[in-house]
Amino acid sequence: MATVSARSAWWLAIRPATLTASAAPVFVGTGAAWADGVFAPGPAIAALVGASLLQIGANFANDVFDFERGADNEDRLGPQRATQQGWISAPQMKRAMWLAFAGALLTGIYLTAVAGWPVMALGLLSIAAAYLYTGGPKPYGYLGLGDLSVFVFFGFGAVAGTYFVQAQDVSRLVLWAAVPIGALATAILVVNNLRDIETDKRAGKLTLAVRLGDGATRSYYLALLVVAYFVPLYLWWRGLDDAWVMMPWVSLPLALRLASRMRHERGLALNGCLVQTARLEVVFGLLFALGLAL
Repeated sequence: MATVSARSAWWLAIRPATLTASAAPVFVGTGAAWADGVFAPGPAIAALVGASLLQIGANFANDVFDFERGADNEDRLGPQRATQQGWISAPQMKRAMWLAFAGALLTGIYLTAVAGWPVMALGLLSIAAAYLYTGGPKPYGYLGLGDLSVFVFFGFGAVAGTYFVQAQDVSRLVLWAAVPIGALATAILVVNNLRDIETDKRAGKLTLAVRLGDGATRSYYLALLVVAYFVPLYLWWRGLDDAWVMMPWVSLPLALRLASRMRHERGLALNGCLVQTARLEVVFGLLFALGLAL
């Protein structure tokens, strides 16, 4: 078993590559707020901080609870997990998880003062979803419901929530804008679960990938990419926004390369696809935010 410094162990446990899933929806929600003339820098920054802390808390929860349930073991193909490797004890990881959630809650208190009780309701639901994904007596991530949760919370919850804390309202356009971001965040999870089909199956973790099987999961990934790129086209075609909304299509070559890789790559090679999918989401999100703002 490899040894690492405490700082490196915590950095690995944070899983910084996944933080794009929390940043991209904030960018898009803020881009829509800018376009509507309701941009508010304080709430926008607080939304980014809160979303990042929620993601970190969820990563800590997954690290410790997957280890305790046997889903993370010596056969794991993904990046090393700190609890499973013995770098951080389970009690330490759980304390860090609750600290991250507490930080997100404090941010939510500020945003509630700005935009009202719906923000606190969304924040508490988000914390519960992050914890119960792999924690609690019957984690829904082990029942194949993780994809739906990611789509809802990283799509509608994060994009519309970011817009709401600045505008105290939600527009039709921002609800549409949440769809591609939710789809790409879900695609990140799909790569992770495709890679882990065999180890998850042995651990009794019945993710949607385990239920669908290898081939259907790869098709599902491609469908999520299609949905992401279709929405800007639809918004332009229907006259809901101008041609600038098509800016995410600049990232299409990256998506096409990923689509090609996801047709055949397996095992450890899927770790590269996971990182590239996370990068695709943040590039797409930044371009989408810019296109909405212009």
